[in-house]
Amino acid sequence: MKNILITGANGGIGSAIANRLASKNTRLFLIYHNNKEMVEQIKRNNYEIYLYQCDLTKENQIKELIHEIIKKFQKIDVLINAQGVSTFQQIQDTTENDYNYIFDTNFKSVVFTIKYVVKHMISEQCGNIINISSMWGNVGSSMESLYSASKGAINALTLSLAKELGPSNICVNAVCPGLIDTKMNEKIDKSAKLEIIDSTPLHRIGKPDDIAKIVKFLALNASFITGQLITVDGGFTL
Repeated sequence: MKNILITGANGGIGSAIANRLASKNTRLFLIYHNNKEMVEQIKRNNYEIYLYQCDLTKENQIKELIHEIIKKFQKIDVLINAQGVSTFQQIQDTTENDYNYIFDTNFKSVVFTIKYVVKHMISEQCGNIINISSMWGNVGSSMESLYSASKGAINALTLSLAKELGPSNICVNAVCPGLIDTKMNEKIDKSAKLEIIDSTPLHRIGKPDDIAKIVKFLALNASFITGQLITVDGGFTL
């Protein structure tokens, strides 16, 4: 049985990933900050699913959470970092609080979750880390400079850790979604969404399950793929 930790399980993409991975052959640890009701809706079917509340911007909380899981279940085979937030503003209107909010949630949390999980993966000489990034981390987005920069940082971290952890038989990859139909993207202006759709060869925005399918493959079926930034955007960034 694979032990899989998913952060941001209360989000649209995180919950879709959890639903895809829930099976008799997996044990899921779902991490949420708020909106527990969203996590509780994830299908059960008598599968092993455990819910944990944690503020992933706090290193001590991450450390205690990982310690608790390892102590009880001995190992974490797969780590999926799916938490993320965004703001929509011009750079001259950006505040220090905006910066801290975006980078603490999107990047700092990933760094320290990996830090405490990977110690145990190295001792097992086996592991799989999947970071949910964004196509904007590759090409940048107007009015979302901080969000784009935080996702670009995740991409660089992914590439670096693939090299660093490869000798320990740990795969590290990132999935870079395009515009996905999630609550986080509800605030995007309708005309802007239509413009993106018109510029997308598949002529639609993505669904959370489009991302979940790729993550499931990486988590359960890919043992010789590492250091990849897999863009799932319907061809928008071609």
